Amino acid sequence: MSWDVLLLRLPDDVTSVHEIPTDYTPDPLGQRRDVLAAVARACPDVDLSDPDRGELSGRTWSAGLNIGAKDPVDSIMLHIRGSGDDVLPPVFRLAEALECRVIDCAEGDLITPGHTAGWHGFQQFRDRVV
Repeated sequence: MSWDVLLLRLPDDVTSVHEIPTDYTPDPLGQRRDVLAAVARACPDVDLSDPDRGELSGRTWSAGLNIGAKDPVDSIMLHIRGSGDDVLPPVFRLAEALECRVIDCAEGDLITPGHTAGWHGFQQFRDRVV
């Protein structure tokens, strides 16, 4: 079971996923080679030996990066497992490097640095279910 977050380009004035126009088509994150380079700069310890599915690891967590083979890259889905708030800084470094926003797929809304409710809520749910 993972906490899934989506890295996606959104208009600057969007503060909630509910404000995204139904006809909105996001700009791509960039050409695949440029996206991979930005990911590697933002998180130098990322494993991109499989460039379609990168892997990041911390002391108590791991994150699979579903980048895909499409060029240009439209978005990146992160599948985060484990615990600990130290997973959040790399997520936001990636978002900053790719000039995109972070959507909590479980909560269905945007997340920003310092807002850990979705991550904590996921861990509580997972621990209760498992």
